[in-house]
Amino acid sequence: MSADLNAFITREEIEPTDEGPLSGQTVAVKDNISTEGVETTCGSAMLRGYVPPYDATVVERLKTAGATVVGKTNMDEFGMGTTTETSAFGPTRNPAAPGRVPGGSSGGSAAAVAAGEADLALGSDTGGSVRCPAAFCGVVGIKPTYGLVSRYGLVAYANSLEQIGPIGSTVAETAELLDVIAGPDERDATTREAGAETTYADAADGDVDGLTIGVPTELVEGADAGVVEQFEAALDELRAGGAETVEVSLPSVETAVQAYYVIAMSEASSNLARFDGVRYGRSGGHNDNWNESFAAAREEGFGEEVKRRVLLGTYALSAGYHDKYYKKAQDARAWVRQDFAEAFETADVLASPTMPVPPFELGESLDDPLQLYLADANTVPVNLANLPAISVPAGETAEGPVGLQLVGEAFDERIIVRAASAVE
Repeated sequence: MSADLNAFITREEIEPTDEGPLSGQTVAVKDNISTEGVETTCGSAMLRGYVPPYDATVVERLKTAGATVVGKTNMDEFGMGTTTETSAFGPTRNPAAPGRVPGGSSGGSAAAVAAGEADLALGSDTGGSVRCPAAFCGVVGIKPTYGLVSRYGLVAYANSLEQIGPIGSTVAETAELLDVIAGPDERDATTREAGAETTYADAADGDVDGLTIGVPTELVEGADAGVVEQFEAALDELRAGGAETVEVSLPSVETAVQAYYVIAMSEASSNLARFDGVRYGRSGGHNDNWNESFAAAREEGFGEEVKRRVLLGTYALSAGYHDKYYKKAQDARAWVRQDFAEAFETADVLASPTMPVPPFELGESLDDPLQLYLADANTVPVNLANLPAISVPAGETAEGPVGLQLVGEAFDERIIVRAASAVE
């Protein structure tokens, strides 16, 4: 089955260095997370053959927790995609919905868990890249609060948005992996101690009695009818457990997708400038014109989606356009954060479909990037606001699995774990 799924780019075991809470567990690691001595490609021809000289902090923590890393998983190139079809190593297939995509960009990680090729997995989430494939593959994925998990060793795409997050078959197992990787790191100045009396795994007790679940109308309207049906059934389960549901509004989400892509593409154009065939990446040849050499390296090394985002990001940051696009996007980001803060004055947790649509057919959306960008409408606002969110399976449509997204206040991962375990 593994060859058919194409969930892994590299299969190579990394043995644990100690015994711990994950002893005996196998973990698949997304291929944009550095692993000492094991090829790390970011799903790109640009980095084919690159072998990092160090482990990412999360990999160090896996090894000391007793986990065995079983390989590096396929992904959209440099994390840029929603389907895991932009990888230079070919698309990953969805084990839960044959003929359909597994979601992206962490599709290989979610597919590996869904197919039983790994007990757990790590992905990265810049605008939904853990939650989307978790929803499409019928597994659990957590996007932590920005700063809860170290990004040291994560190949940068959009620094202000991305977080490494765990994927698992159950809420408790996924939360246990979060317990292992979370916490401050002196090598990542954005990290901080969350402060806690209990572990994240202990929070998966299913007790939602007295909890207020806010339902943002903007994140439900326009969703596929089958998705909405499963979403409403999940809300019924929460109400049966003693939770109350109330409508809330997030008017800023109408501009969230546009703001997200301007910010993400701008940061990508800066981060990916280092891949020029000299500092990093494949060589473009050597001649008297360095500009032509750099251009050749990037033309040969980058795929179409990466080129598109780098060009758009460079344009948004260029003289005369910075204020018109990038500054306005940052203003919209502040508006999104404000709307979330106001919603949490009414509700303890916010709930929506993780994705407004079921899994796409393989190849269906490759010629329409705008369709893919709009599919992120329910997930990108969370990254703009730097909040935690979880996707938990909420049922099936004829086209494939549906996920329920639960969003909490900053560093309140326990409350979304608790609510998700009630649905599970």
